[in-house]
Amino acid sequence: MVEIKTPEQIAKMRAAGLVVAEALKACREAVAPGVTTQELNDVADKVITEHGATSNFRAHHGGLWFPGVICASVNNEVVHGIPGERVLQEGDVISIDCGAILDGWHGDAAITVAVGEVRPEVEMLSRVTEGSMWAGIAQMKKNNRLVDVSKAIEGFIRRQPLPPKGKWGITEGYGGHGIGTAMHMEPHVLNYVERGRGKGPKLVPGTVLAIEPMVSLGTPHTTVLEDDWTVVTNDGTWASHWEHSVAVTEQGPLVLTAFDGGRAELAKLGVTAAPDPLA
Repeated sequence: MVEIKTPEQIAKMRAAGLVVAEALKACREAVAPGVTTQELNDVADKVITEHGATSNFRAHHGGLWFPGVICASVNNEVVHGIPGERVLQEGDVISIDCGAILDGWHGDAAITVAVGEVRPEVEMLSRVTEGSMWAGIAQMKKNNRLVDVSKAIEGFIRRQPLPPKGKWGITEGYGGHGIGTAMHMEPHVLNYVERGRGKGPKLVPGTVLAIEPMVSLGTPHTTVLEDDWTVVTNDGTWASHWEHSVAVTEQGPLVLTAFDGGRAELAKLGVTAAPDPLA
């Protein structure tokens, strides 16, 4: 069952989403050569606590305990990297995934950040992944189907020029999800169209989804490391992960984890973002 939210509940999710936005902003500003992933975790933890929220990452998930308030995935790590003593180096790229619970409602978002100067193809990778996320978000309109989001994400990626000596690998098996009174809810949101899967549920006002493409410079295939969390590319190519939590409203999509509600980026795609209920 897909959990449908009232406008009042979406407003509460917007408040949780803004906490996540603040935490990711602070992490982005803290990324630099010599910084450890644990230090970034501590930055996010402080922001979440100061806003009266709690982490939805530092918890048991499917019987496994995740110890951080962020996932810190570096270079060939796609998602679910555990923050720790790893020191960021000039030229690295890190995907930072963060969530928070406020008043019982969840927010979830992710960014990819370059550590100093990175190779041109790594810049391309992050830009393409983020662009595909916004293409998917633009389809979060009343009466569209879930497959329209997946199709938009995949279509955007497939249309991009290939990176030097590489290709675009859309990570298989991982994707977005419903979000609300829990962090991971139905439906699962693939970042590509899977034959035989059907069109999926209709997007009605009150539907809230986390849209999160994960793309590599090579293979779509991944492996989970012995820590039972960290997902890496099978061929060692680097990856990028971007995510926003988005509500379908009568007035259009509302990006709950973007400071402006998604207004600027959606306008570039000819889509009007819904009014911010907290403005």
